[in-house]
Amino acid sequence: MTSWRPHPQIRCVAIGLHWREGRLLAAEVRDDAGRLKGVRPLGGGIEFGESWQLALRREFREELGLDISLTGAPLILENIFSHEGATGHEVVFVSEVTFPDGAFAGEDCIIYSEDNGMVCRARWYALEELDVEGGPQLYPTGLKDRLRSEG
Repeated sequence: MTSWRPHPQIRCVAIGLHWREGRLLAAEVRDDAGRLKGVRPLGGGIEFGESWQLALRREFREELGLDISLTGAPLILENIFSHEGATGHEVVFVSEVTFPDGAFAGEDCIIYSEDNGMVCRARWYALEELDVEGGPQLYPTGLKDRLRSEG
């Protein structure tokens, strides 16, 4: 199993919010023992010279093979977090995204691979089952509150 650690410097990332029947598509975040720790909307790092919009489109193309559409203005969050004892620091661009008609219709789970070969699993989650006792956390921290205040 590949052990993921946060980058040792500030990182800019873009993540996309895809909704299906009021549920958010998010990838599992696991601890080193393989236990589900939380979930995070799909996306990834912004490369030098790349806009957040291009980065988000690129990430969905690389991960899911989809050309997405971005809708609305982005939310911007600062995310300082700890994972397995390592501190991470991100500036996160969050955007609503739409998939082409019929993409992943009828599928409850999407399995894909990251650039480093790590296999990931994503599925759709109701917001009320996230950030509650016994349920997975929604990352970045504070996203659920921002979504509620924006909606």
